[in-house]
Amino acid sequence: MEMTRSSRLLGSLVVIATIVLPSTLAGQDPDGVVLVPTEPHPAADEAISRLKSPYCPGLMLEVCTSYTGASLRDSIQEMAREGWTTNELVDWVLANHGDEYLAYPRMSGRGLLAWLVPPLALLLGVGVVVTALRHMRASSPEVETVEGGLTEEDEALLRQALREMDASEEPIF
Repeated sequence: MEMTRSSRLLGSLVVIATIVLPSTLAGQDPDGVVLVPTEPHPAADEAISRLKSPYCPGLMLEVCTSYTGASLRDSIQEMAREGWTTNELVDWVLANHGDEYLAYPRMSGRGLLAWLVPPLALLLGVGVVVTALRHMRASSPEVETVEGGLTEEDEALLRQALREMDASEEPIF
């Protein structure tokens, strides 16, 4: 019983000390002002959407669930609030973590090839197909048309051949 009474007393003292003593609580700065969540900065959001995560292999930075990925996103947001541009933020991350974390190829230098080659290859392929079809159409033999249709004798032979063909086929169930 004595142990329970001393535990209650100790618990009460801790609660009173927390209320009475000035301390910084979570979500509050040292001056006692309650901090509110800030809105994401558009430049930071754009930079984050252009980067792969150095901490979650195969994922974009914007969906990385690791603590370090969240910390990097927070750092990028803070730098954007300080006035950094999107390109400066992307360059900073690439300088600290490596060029392999750029999600899309650059629009200059060798990266420009990645943007130009696929559409050009597609156009070239369409051109080859169109040219091949025109060539095949031009070299195909002309089909002769018979004016006047079939004679009665030819029509009877055709019907007989169709009956024989139908009789020889097995029904599909």
